[in-house]
Amino acid sequence: MSPDNLVVHVVDDEEAVRKSLAFMLTMAGFTVRQHGSATAFLVAAPSIQQGCLVTDLRMPDLTGVELLRRLQDIAVRIPAIVVTGHGDVPLAVEAMKAGARDFIEKPFEEEVLINAINRIAAELDTEGEAEDTDAIRSRLDLLSTREAEVLAGVVSGLANKTIAYDLNISPRTVEAHRAAVMSKMKAASLPELVRMALAVGLSIR
Repeated sequence: MSPDNLVVHVVDDEEAVRKSLAFMLTMAGFTVRQHGSATAFLVAAPSIQQGCLVTDLRMPDLTGVELLRRLQDIAVRIPAIVVTGHGDVPLAVEAMKAGARDFIEKPFEEEVLINAINRIAAELDTEGEAEDTDAIRSRLDLLSTREAEVLAGVVSGLANKTIAYDLNISPRTVEAHRAAVMSKMKAASLPELVRMALAVGLSIR
């Protein structure tokens, strides 16, 4: 799907943030619709076609995770990107379990969000052609026992220091294992690594 045909729905309770995102995405060539709350978006959701959702994770009426679960309840399928503050990675992982395609940590460069939306547009063109789980499992088999343990901690949103404490190794060693995991799994980002883990049913705390 051409990004020109994709309507981006921005959901954020902070008006200044919402308008800033909408302006940036409009300048990037997207058609944008703004929603001041998750509840307001849910009203419009059943009529949305060829859309993409960009939602804040923490909102007063419903969290981003609760919004995604409500969308599942009413059988609305819309690819979603959640925007999260630093330290909210475990909650972002919950959002991905609830169906989010990606999560982006604040602060972020404009290109990060634009690229994420473009990826979704491309994925919609090849819906149903998700990466073969056998290929993901074959990469998992390349991991050492320690690397697999670090992987479990990383995709659960644990900090390197926490993983180091749990495994009784140094944070620097965790960093080395983490780099090896990203390389062996061919993951370009943490969200992509989480998607792989979820695809093969890897246990995430």
